Amino acid sequence: MRIALINENSQAVKNAVIYNSLKKVADAHGFEVVNYGMYSAEDKAQLTYVQNGILAAVLLNSGAADFVVTGCGTGEGAMLALNSFPGVICGHVATPLDAYTFAQINDGNAISIPFALGFGWGGDLNLEYIFEKLFSEPFGQGYPRERAVPEQRNKKILDGVRAAAFRPLPEILRALDSELVKGALSGEKFREYFFRDAKCDEMKALVNEILG
Repeated sequence: MRIALINENSQAVKNAVIYNSLKKVADAHGFEVVNYGMYSAEDKAQLTYVQNGILAAVLLNSGAADFVVTGCGTGEGAMLALNSFPGVICGHVATPLDAYTFAQINDGNAISIPFALGFGWGGDLNLEYIFEKLFSEPFGQGYPRERAVPEQRNKKILDGVRAAAFRPLPEILRALDSELVKGALSGEKFREYFFRDAKCDEMKALVNEILG
């Protein structure tokens, strides 16, 4: 599994803390973590939580990432932004229990964490425990296990509803403000990581078109 980490500007100062906690858990599972930044509050490319959603959608829909870890001050804005795009199911995760039940019941591909609200002493440990429970078992097995069949059925229904509700991502991106989209894809290492990892030629061509 390739996991992308994305930070927006208000919480960029915590990027190293988040990355280290995530990588520790990912390494134990043989997963790869790709850090898309922001890396510091002074980064030239300043991402808003809305742009987190654009970047996450590009990464997931292109196959450049299998899972996205992101967030903002409360985690709510980034969660809403990510869920505004096709191919992204993002849960709001503040505790290890949130992480486990989201993975097992909702079987999504992204989480948004509150990196300011309630993030005090021991915040790094809570992050580590969140990632441990998130990736402790294969996703979508249901919880409790006797609820697995109806929960998996509901997830398929949700997937069908979302497929009917969204336009194709390229059409959405072209309809958005071009500078907003370009800014979301202007991180220091975006080009290097994206074109190395993306699997979809259509998305690669679109990103080239956006970036010029």
